[in-house]
Amino acid sequence: MQLISGIAERAGVEIILALKAFANWKVFPIIREYVSHTTASSPYEARLSAEQFGGLTHTYSPAYEEHTFADILRYSEHITFNSLSQLCRFLPKVREYERSADGHRISVGLRINPKYSEIETDIYNPCAPGTRFGVTGNELAVLTELPFDGLHFHCLCENDASALKAVLERVEQQYSNILNKVEWLNMGGGHLMTRKGYDIELLVNTIRGLHERYPHLRIIMEPGSAFLWETGYLTARVVDIVSDSGIKTAILNVSFTCHMPDCLEMPYWPTVRGAETLQIADDDPQVGEDTVYRLGGNSCLSGDYMGYWRFAKPLSVGDEIILEDMIHYTTVKTNMFNGVHHPSIAMLMADGTLQMLKRYAYEDYKNRMD
Repeated sequence: MQLISGIAERAGVEIILALKAFANWKVFPIIREYVSHTTASSPYEARLSAEQFGGLTHTYSPAYEEHTFADILRYSEHITFNSLSQLCRFLPKVREYERSADGHRISVGLRINPKYSEIETDIYNPCAPGTRFGVTGNELAVLTELPFDGLHFHCLCENDASALKAVLERVEQQYSNILNKVEWLNMGGGHLMTRKGYDIELLVNTIRGLHERYPHLRIIMEPGSAFLWETGYLTARVVDIVSDSGIKTAILNVSFTCHMPDCLEMPYWPTVRGAETLQIADDDPQVGEDTVYRLGGNSCLSGDYMGYWRFAKPLSVGDEIILEDMIHYTTVKTNMFNGVHHPSIAMLMADGTLQMLKRYAYEDYKNRMD
């Protein structure tokens, strides 16, 4: 939090928390000490932000719906549209709300697609051919007047500052005439500024240079993972060890697909405390070593596993396995496939005590199936 707020002050940028990466609202008071706003992508996220974080949120959605847009208006101070058709459809409702007795001013934005990204995993690449995200410069060329206040792009995913610098070059090439007219530029998320080795000086200098070229622009960033990087761990236990084709799998009482879906989607490998991560193939001779294991989840999904890790000694049933860096994009994406029990969530205090935030029970599964 101190690193993020320090960058914000040095660079003259507003950094806000993306709830899509972390929405455990019981610790919002801690984050609120360092940042003042959040970004939401749905009526539920917007409401949660207003009720638990405090204040109005910045909202973006690929497509808004008529029957929930009133909630978006109520809880948002910025609303960004994904397409010109959505902008034209809902802008009258924004203006009508602003004039109403209970209304407040809402700054309207439009998401752009600079058609450049350094994201290597296609499932997270919003600039891939055929993308459903954002408006191109050619589409905006038909506008003589701008019915919006700001531009928004999101072209990064756990990238360094060099990727942002490259994206900004494309944005300025394609949208410089619009940047001279709008009030703000939201550079989205994916800025992994808290990762070891991230080039903070390049980030600060890049944003300062942007201020020099467009001194009127308010600059906004909305990272998610950066707020939680290498924080939080998931404690599991070995419940069985099975072997097939020379591959040993330690089955845990947690699940990758239920509790850590980003590990399978990204793929994102967690660090296992006290074990060495091995990037090896199934037929590698190391697979047969006594201390090398896959880690398997306890769901019925065949692919609910990851591997390989080398431990200091052979594993046994009952051994504790601690998976590090398990907060960002985990609790917001969990599911109850197979009725798999969810781990409790607790906050470890400085004196070593645990403050329990949430315990899951059968009723959580039953109510979801109601």
